[in-house]
Amino acid sequence: MTIDGVDAMPVERALTKSELAYQVVRRRVLSGEYPPGFIINQLLVASSLGLSTTPLREALRRLNSEGLVEIDAHHNARVASLSKTEARELREIRKALDPAAAGLAAIHRTDTDMAILRSTASDLQPINGNKFSEALLAHRAFHAAVYRASHNSLMIEMLEVLWDKVDRYLRLGLTLTADSNNLTADSSNERLRDYHEHFRLVEAIEARQPDVATMIMRQHKIESSLGERALDTLRPDRDE
Repeated sequence: MTIDGVDAMPVERALTKSELAYQVVRRRVLSGEYPPGFIINQLLVASSLGLSTTPLREALRRLNSEGLVEIDAHHNARVASLSKTEARELREIRKALDPAAAGLAAIHRTDTDMAILRSTASDLQPINGNKFSEALLAHRAFHAAVYRASHNSLMIEMLEVLWDKVDRYLRLGLTLTADSNNLTADSSNERLRDYHEHFRLVEAIEARQPDVATMIMRQHKIESSLGERALDTLRPDRDE
């Protein structure tokens, strides 16, 4: 059975009510369906899922611990706001970790890893225009495949958690800036270059060239990443 895009009965096991609520609300937050500052009506959401509020509150506490939801003293929940400071800190961390993961992937990758990398790369598309959700999902799947190819479980876990936070900033920035009718030649070329860098990265990982893979990922994240420009659309925090 599928509820709100989440498979409630996977082959391995049935999701608990709390896990189902967690996955549904998390998907809505990350997709932007629940935007920053959105007040989550717990009675309405629980009813729509056919649940009581108890498993939903458990799910919200979990999302609170991940920084995606804020819960006040009265147990009211709202989607966490976006912060220029957090955006900057996330970029700084990923600038260090993403290139390291790419280098490790070139060292430790297996034939299975390469098959997944090539498959996810084939699904990539330039992030252009206003309909960017599918492109972002494919982009995330590719980078997740790179992380897994590093075979460093702690790094994989850290980067996947970070991506959940970064994704919200990317979507907001792209919503504000994406306008296929007003793309300059430079910005369009940058998006195409960003797209093609993925395939150069696959080649470096397959050739077991960690220095080259590290360099490509560093350039991808610092010099030509669309995400860098998108995050810069956020207003500075009051204390900055």
